[in-house]
Amino acid sequence: MPKPENANELHDVSTADEEFLADVIEGLSRKPQKTISPKYLYDKRGSELFDDITELDEYYPTRTELSIMRQYADEMAVAIGPAALLVEYGSGSSMKTGTLLKALKNVTGYVPVDISGEHLEEAAQRIAADFPALPVYPVCADFTQPFDLPPVEGTVRQRVAYFPGSTIGNFTKEQAADVLKHICALMGPGGGLLIGVDLEKDPEVLKRAYDDSEGVTAEFNLNLLDRMNRELDANFDRDAFEHQARYNSELHRIEMHIVAEKPQKVRLDGTEITFDAGESIHTENSHKFTEESFAELARKAGFKLIKVWKDPCAYFSVMYLEVAE
Repeated sequence: MPKPENANELHDVSTADEEFLADVIEGLSRKPQKTISPKYLYDKRGSELFDDITELDEYYPTRTELSIMRQYADEMAVAIGPAALLVEYGSGSSMKTGTLLKALKNVTGYVPVDISGEHLEEAAQRIAADFPALPVYPVCADFTQPFDLPPVEGTVRQRVAYFPGSTIGNFTKEQAADVLKHICALMGPGGGLLIGVDLEKDPEVLKRAYDDSEGVTAEFNLNLLDRMNRELDANFDRDAFEHQARYNSELHRIEMHIVAEKPQKVRLDGTEITFDAGESIHTENSHKFTEESFAELARKAGFKLIKVWKDPCAYFSVMYLEVAE
């Protein structure tokens, strides 16, 4: 089947630099905790570094999720059904996506969605090369906000979101509920969601995963300072900050922070930001769930849990949910 004319064409609805600047100034002005949205970690360099993180020995989520995908992809394909439009939230490595696409029957099209345009185009090109008959419709967008899907050709029996990597854990419960509501509305009646969900486990395993011995996660986190210097004309002294990963047992999450090692002042578009020694920028959360806690969160967003696949150690899960009637 020939590809539609608009397949592989990038649909760009990404946020502007002005929004990045406004969000950073607002976040760094917060008290008592400075914070910046984790979505800004993923410029081209950040996306490349995250791909490197996924290959580290200490970082269990990617290889564990991939093993689940390889073992149960055929069952997932049955749950999804034929003639689906697959919408991937956060187009990353093509390994997991390729495993799923190989198992799906008569998939109508693939829509990768990512905030990083360059990374998105590369990911879309990889999938298009591996699946030359598959219509690919990349969309550059902030998926934490509502966005429109591009027009596609062919019969679409159901829209199914694919949200791998436990990215949903990066959001607070309130934010995660909003994202799930957006997905539910976009998939619509009869739609589905195949999502990676990281499970609660020994905090020491988590700490090693988010503060690796090679320092790749630290580089990923501190790259945000480089990005602000480059894109927002800030003057962060990167050597005056360090990466920290902290486990918050009350909220069941790993927190990533960029910590000031000494008192300092930073200029950002005419705004002066003051840091005390030990003060941090909270950049990312990674919440861990039980099967029951995530099912309840998804239920409130309009989904019902259909099936759960786990690894033997129950470190990670892939869940399939359907839009509730």
